[in-house]
Amino acid sequence: MPRDAPTLPRHQRADGAFDLVLGTSPRGTVLRDLHQQAPLRILFPTPEPDEPPTAALLNCAGGLAGGDALRQAVTLEPGAVATLSTAAAEKLYRSLGPETRVESRIRLGAGAVLEWIPQETILFDGARLHRRMQAELAPGARLMAAETLVFGRGARGETWRQGALFDAWRLHGPEGLLWADALALTPEELAAPFGGGGVEAMAMLLLAGDDAAAARDLLRSLPEIVSGAATVPRPGLMLARWLGGATTVRRAVGDAIVALRSDRLGLPARLPRLWTT
Repeated sequence: MPRDAPTLPRHQRADGAFDLVLGTSPRGTVLRDLHQQAPLRILFPTPEPDEPPTAALLNCAGGLAGGDALRQAVTLEPGAVATLSTAAAEKLYRSLGPETRVESRIRLGAGAVLEWIPQETILFDGARLHRRMQAELAPGARLMAAETLVFGRGARGETWRQGALFDAWRLHGPEGLLWADALALTPEELAAPFGGGGVEAMAMLLLAGDDAAAARDLLRSLPEIVSGAATVPRPGLMLARWLGGATTVRRAVGDAIVALRSDRLGLPARLPRLWTT
């Protein structure tokens, strides 16, 4: 009798999550609640005296593979102020087929201020990423958010030749939907002359709930070190994008963060320590 065909092995997949809630007290912004599920961890390094509380997001697995899933949630109660960043760049490894899925949700109470500024995500050749972000802002809340994508490992001479990217944002303000955006990209489209032109990296930064025109004019006044633009798609929202080399895009995003956090958010004119150590 013929033997049964062997079944393909099932690879172990990461299923990470965190749910972070910050509130206020006479001592300022404080931790209200935290749930975390491996491989995600939230650490709280001691901030500089003039910095808000900082949440450092750490992926203990060292990177993400196809089939991994992350669920991230941050809630700031009214009046809370905080910074969230990653401890290092996130790495997405080559997939054997499934996508890496990342779902993020931000809720800001009245008058809350959040910097969501993770360091860059590096797509290895063959990486497949499906990422969604949803943010909800109450009256008077302000959100500065940045996301940077690097296509391949430049130091190894690697480019992103296989894989797929889907990246979607939904931003709701006090009066409803403020901004919706989705990017679907393949390596072929990235390499096309009238697509991405073969760039190494792209980045997006937004500032919501503030004087958008003043923020746009501030970014336009910065030295142009890489191709980029800043605009006001609607009142209360400033949007900036950059395309170019990985190093220069990171520097441009860093310069924009420093300028906006100082001029618009009332924070120190420097990058958070996680970005520089």
